[in-house]
Amino acid sequence: MPDDDRVYSYSAVLMGSPILLKLFSHNEALAAKAFRLIKQYEDLLTVNRAHSQVMDINLAAGRHPVAVSRPVFELIRCAKAASLLENSAFNLAIGPLVKRWKIGFQGDSVPPADEITTLLTLTDPTEVVLDEAACSVFLARSGMEIDLGAIAKGYIADRVRDFLRKEGETLGLINLGGNIQTLGSPEGGWTVGIKKPFGAADALIGSLQIENKSVVTSGTYERYFERDGTRYHHILNPRTGYPLDNELDSVTIISMDSIDGDLWTTLVYGLGVEKGCAALRTRPDIEAVFVTKAREIVFSSMRHFHFTLLDNRYRLTGNTV
Repeated sequence: MPDDDRVYSYSAVLMGSPILLKLFSHNEALAAKAFRLIKQYEDLLTVNRAHSQVMDINLAAGRHPVAVSRPVFELIRCAKAASLLENSAFNLAIGPLVKRWKIGFQGDSVPPADEITTLLTLTDPTEVVLDEAACSVFLARSGMEIDLGAIAKGYIADRVRDFLRKEGETLGLINLGGNIQTLGSPEGGWTVGIKKPFGAADALIGSLQIENKSVVTSGTYERYFERDGTRYHHILNPRTGYPLDNELDSVTIISMDSIDGDLWTTLVYGLGVEKGCAALRTRPDIEAVFVTKAREIVFSSMRHFHFTLLDNRYRLTGNTV
């Protein structure tokens, strides 16, 4: 962050996460409006409470379509499109498996294999039926559940950025529990840290210097448990129902929109370093920082950020892939 006395910080706890808003103006009323906006979207999208538009869809699975607001419909449309990409690790219909594993929500046991096999039959994204004219969503099979947790924070961060811009703010930073979106660029840019996997809460392996960009990180260290020498993390493989297992500890995405950060952290985590970098060659507006279990740091490219290494136990590969 810029070292500037003009930066004012405002905080709240929403979506089960600490929310931080940094502005270059002392405007508590504006911050309060931004937090209310976050709460409004949380009320629409959450699956962690009995009532929301997404929960209404889930409760009506196999019975009838549910009309939703246009923002919810468009977010679900976006999530379905990402779910249908070839070899996608993103799946908006993965709710039954997330709910069963409960990783990060007091889940500490491995579900029986036959149970996972049964739940996999309820996670087909093609059975999420969208009706444009009616603005409705229908889950074709009873027991299906959509879960927008992997995309909601990015979407909301973008809406807060747009709101602040509309209100005349030109500089700001929104941190939604790790999803970081920035508005404009102070002198020297914004500095955002990348956490050390399985390290102390404040341990960083490096920092990014960015301007008017979003930074989103997804890692195996965020939510996990260990059983019989095996670590089970929250990033599930939608084809097997078990946590994804590859060479990665984390992926950080640098993009203009935070929703792209949410989507692409999951997509490229599932692809791994080599295939993930290949996929990003078609998206010059999106870049990735991969952190491997072998303590290597790999960049897909470095057009939109500057990186500073802070932990010499990690090794830069020297070249992008």
